[in-house]
Amino acid sequence: MSLTLQSPPFSALSSSLQGRSRFLPGAGSTASNLVLFNNVRKSFPLIRASSSSLDTGSNTELDAVSSFSEIVPDTVIFDDFERFPPTAATVSSSLLLGICSLPDTVFRNAVEMALADSTCYGLQNADLRLSCFVNKALVNVGGDLAKLVPGRVSTEVDPRLAYDTHGIIRKVHDLLKLYNEINVPPERLLFKIPSTWQGIEASRLLESEGIQTHLTFVYSFAQAAAAAQAGASVIQIFVGRLRDWARNHSGDPEIEAAISRGEDPGLALVTKAYNYIHKYGHKSKLMAAAVRNKQDLFSLLGVDYIIAPLKVLQSLKDSTPAPDEKYSFVSRLSPQSAALYNFSKEELVKWDQLSLASAMGPAAVDLLAGGLEGYVNQAKRVEELFGKIWPPPNV
Repeated sequence: MSLTLQSPPFSALSSSLQGRSRFLPGAGSTASNLVLFNNVRKSFPLIRASSSSLDTGSNTELDAVSSFSEIVPDTVIFDDFERFPPTAATVSSSLLLGICSLPDTVFRNAVEMALADSTCYGLQNADLRLSCFVNKALVNVGGDLAKLVPGRVSTEVDPRLAYDTHGIIRKVHDLLKLYNEINVPPERLLFKIPSTWQGIEASRLLESEGIQTHLTFVYSFAQAAAAAQAGASVIQIFVGRLRDWARNHSGDPEIEAAISRGEDPGLALVTKAYNYIHKYGHKSKLMAAAVRNKQDLFSLLGVDYIIAPLKVLQSLKDSTPAPDEKYSFVSRLSPQSAALYNFSKEELVKWDQLSLASAMGPAAVDLLAGGLEGYVNQAKRVEELFGKIWPPPNV
């Protein structure tokens, strides 16, 4: 029996979410936060993979920096999609909340189909039913995104499992099975996991199975090095958030050491993590997120991915280097410079739970906890929202 969903459940709930930004709640610094395309009547533009992440034309600052790092738009709305097409995307609770907040989006059907899934609504336990709906919604939207971007789609793993290694692994296997059912191959997927010790250990075990992981909330060298040793496919560092913490707090040895050298703590962490990955032959790719301005971006050239705000991208696109400046764009990070970087004996340990816990300073502890709290709140809001929508008409 085919099931069709009507619009009233979404219409009624969208009013409670009106007045929010056009951008997704908590959107920012993901790879990339592909936000809702309001004009669903437009067909999707054809996206072609290229050596650069953006079609920049020639001779602009954006064109110049794109030759060093893959520059990925941070938050994308429909009007910006053709100007700054993302090459990768993240599907998360934040994205699901945004889809439900707007009455007319290209991803609405993906969520509606999840809420009409016969396997999910056949479950008698309400908690299991809601979890099933959320899994299906994440995967349905992720499947749609995989058709839009040439790169990988990263799927958020329930942040409430952040301290449960086996729970993370079970959840990833569940999501991967659902992706397989809609014919999205594993090589197109990443699974986004918080960089707790349990998350890092889950990443190690998943990567050993050939499942690609994306470790986020990395705010210390110890986390970055442990993630690299685990073989995480992508390691994400939030540059601006470390800077913000340093402006308002003190007492973190790693941050104070960077400041004493005259370095920005976020940029210093990316540099150190990049050099560690490349000097010691780890496979991980490094992603710099929460980049706030052009100078941040220039200081990170050479890192694998830079997640940049649209205002920064537009400024780069609108700027043409003068002839005497065209060769001033240089790679600040490279395997060659990494080979010359010196690490202390204490930094070259085989990281385990105890050494990681003792090496994570107050900044990493605070920022990891704050990030997890925000993600958990969003996950709960999605479940509350789905609980109000379900059962939809005709189910």
